[in-house]
Amino acid sequence: MLREIVLDTETTGTEAKGGDRLIEIGAVELLNHIPTGRSFHRYCNPQRAVSEGAFKVHGLSDAFLADKPLFAGIVGELLAFLGDGRLVIHNAPFDVGFLNMEYARLGAGAPPPIRLEEVVDTLPMARRKHPGAANNLDALCARYGIDNTKRTKHGALLDAQILAEVYVELLGGKQTSLGLLDAGTAAPGAGPRAPAAIPAAPRPYRSRLTDAERARHDGFRASLGPAAIWAEYIGTDEPA
Repeated sequence: MLREIVLDTETTGTEAKGGDRLIEIGAVELLNHIPTGRSFHRYCNPQRAVSEGAFKVHGLSDAFLADKPLFAGIVGELLAFLGDGRLVIHNAPFDVGFLNMEYARLGAGAPPPIRLEEVVDTLPMARRKHPGAANNLDALCARYGIDNTKRTKHGALLDAQILAEVYVELLGGKQTSLGLLDAGTAAPGAGPRAPAAIPAAPRPYRSRLTDAERARHDGFRASLGPAAIWAEYIGTDEPA
């Protein structure tokens, strides 16, 4: 059973080593590339101002974050949710850099840093699959027909949910509908939920064969004779 955690963060700016901090973490759980319905979402007080550029991206103000817990106060919940799951991140060096910087700030007893080579980075995946094309999250949603109309601003949980859908497409196509949570009902700080039932398999596509094509195919099958190996696979459908 392959357990993966699709994760996204929002920050006060772009420089983890320059003093910028994490302010939001969102993650969703996949088992064998299928969503379980479990998610993690927390805001953090960064103890510093949000840059103007970052605020324009995610809309999280200093006033909104003022009463949120420090990263040290939510890291235990985060680690419990991550468990032994393999991380899936878009542009992993950015998010991993911030997570590792927050871990290092905890001092004694801090969790070990995340190793980039153990993270699935969907950005180079997308670049290999679509060389020369735009491969940001919005561009990938447009390419794969994924609904991102609720993404008026970047948000860690919504972006993680969208990335989960993109990830399945990058692997070769949807195995199930991941179903984005309604942004209005995904309450900040909502804890893990019980696994959701796996959706039923989609109905097969209707055949596009014309009657003439079907007749030619039946004639070809008949020409193979009753001893053809084809008959072992089609049983009673073999023409007389």
